[in-house]
Amino acid sequence: MPHTSTKEGIERFIDRCRKTGLKVTPQRIAIYQVLMASRKHPSADTVYREMVATHPTISFDTVNRTLLTFAEIGVITTVESYSGARRFDTDTSPHHHVHCVKCNRISDFTEPRLDEVELPEWITGEFEVIGQRMVVSAICPACVTGRE
Repeated sequence: MPHTSTKEGIERFIDRCRKTGLKVTPQRIAIYQVLMASRKHPSADTVYREMVATHPTISFDTVNRTLLTFAEIGVITTVESYSGARRFDTDTSPHHHVHCVKCNRISDFTEPRLDEVELPEWITGEFEVIGQRMVVSAICPACVTGRE
């Protein structure tokens, strides 16, 4: 789902939940809103820390399980991360990531030529390919200059 207005994003989220039989609850909407507000591909811990400010009784386990459920039904995707923690993205449209190996910042980019990369026959012959995404490992400008 490309980044959209909050109202439109929530409507799509609710629609997708209902189509997959996932109950729409105030907590789930709030978790999704935290994700939509972030362009930094937050981890479950980051989402939890933001959620606990407005929902003090919510547990980390609830946030983590909810994020994994959202990924299962396709309203978010998991993002590659070298930090060991899963990161999440509400933009499910085709795009790629550049990942700073020093500060773990993940940025989106699109490049249509990369969407058309032909996969080796042994992959397409053995696997049911459901998508492909390139991850560029790099050092961001702030880390290069030491101004994180």
